[in-house]
Amino acid sequence: MTALKALFGVVLLVFVLWDAFETIILPRRPRHSFRITRTFYKVTWAPWKAVGRRLRDPKRRETLLSLFGPLSIFLLLAIWAFALIVAFAVLQWAANSQLGGSISHSFGTDLYFSGSTFFTLGMGDVAPQSNLARFLAVIEAGTGFGFLALVISYVPVLYQSFSRREVSISLLDARAGTPPTGIELLRRHDTDMQEFTRVLVEWEKWSAELLESHMSYPVLAYFRSQHDNQSWLASLTAVLDACALCMAGLRDGPERQARLTFAIARHALVDLAQVFDTPPQKDFDRLSPLDAARVGDLLRGAGLLFSSDGETADRLARYRKMYEPYAYALATHLMVELPPWIKQQAGADNWETSRWGRKTIV
Repeated sequence: MTALKALFGVVLLVFVLWDAFETIILPRRPRHSFRITRTFYKVTWAPWKAVGRRLRDPKRRETLLSLFGPLSIFLLLAIWAFALIVAFAVLQWAANSQLGGSISHSFGTDLYFSGSTFFTLGMGDVAPQSNLARFLAVIEAGTGFGFLALVISYVPVLYQSFSRREVSISLLDARAGTPPTGIELLRRHDTDMQEFTRVLVEWEKWSAELLESHMSYPVLAYFRSQHDNQSWLASLTAVLDACALCMAGLRDGPERQARLTFAIARHALVDLAQVFDTPPQKDFDRLSPLDAARVGDLLRGAGLLFSSDGETADRLARYRKMYEPYAYALATHLMVELPPWIKQQAGADNWETSRWGRKTIV
């Protein structure tokens, strides 16, 4: 029985520490399926999302969903801490609980001593009485100190990555509308293809940074943007739409840069779909046949040279199939709206509005 207790304590200790190592420190995505972190997010996100669906008010729904990302971090850290405390308490229990003090002995005493040691409280009412118990106490105190150090460094890194992600999303508001669309991004750069090329270069780098940060810290995908009508997934999809249009039939456009941006942006979508285990969904269509016929007219109306033959339509459909199923799968999982190809009605951008009026500057 003592050996089984010790084995359970050691296995639980190693399992939790390895999971924390893979989540916080390891830059590569773990390949094995069962992890505390992965199980935690599967178990908690589904009911959280279900509650969000029941809220009819979009603002209240977005407020609720925006709480999940930051809150989940602290809940996960609490689970790790509690599991480590239990693991060391079991090890003290397996060592015959060689503890002395003013508290009557039970497993609860081992748990209390483990918790006070892990958080280095040093209460003094329970103390180890054997060399093995002292050794375990020292190891636990060091583990607790290292755990708290990781927590202190982990949270700022997440928020720095989140801030870098949001900068480009905010800049896209004036360039592609609210919510952003690929057609609007092209129309607003109708006379300046050089500037449009620079935007694509910036989003090529942004997509690479998104891939790196969200693969290392998938919890960032649950962090919502400051505005309800913006999201990292909607912005990425809008840029992919613009690249697809540029490659399909835009004359005198930056086709080479569009292909480069399209490649890394699609790479980010596909890999993140793998991270969240969301297979591509092909049973939907963002662009109806009626709207597809209007795409060329809208671009040509803005002064852009866009082909409208059957070959262009085929190329556009082929490019869309390369990324839209993954974007839709992620949008369904994260409960975010994908941008429309064509806005049904004109609306003000975020920069044009305030809480006191719909438009402040025109």
